[in-house]
Amino acid sequence: MTQRDKAIYLDITPVTLRNWKKHKPNLYKIIMLGFAFEEAVKQSKENYESLLAMQQKVIGDK
Repeated sequence: MTQRDKAIYLDITPVTLRNWKKHKPNLYKIIMLGFAFEEAVKQSKENYESLLAMQQKVIGDK
């Protein structure tokens, strides 16, 4: 997700996001951690589903 995409998601302008990065670094850090957490959860779900599919293939082959 680009900075522009993140700004749109937050319903702010990209300039506002850049200003937060410069003038409110803790707020910016919290927001970026939130995006990173959301991405990690999404990736974990995809990994879990992939593992389940592999398990079903192995069990189905028996």
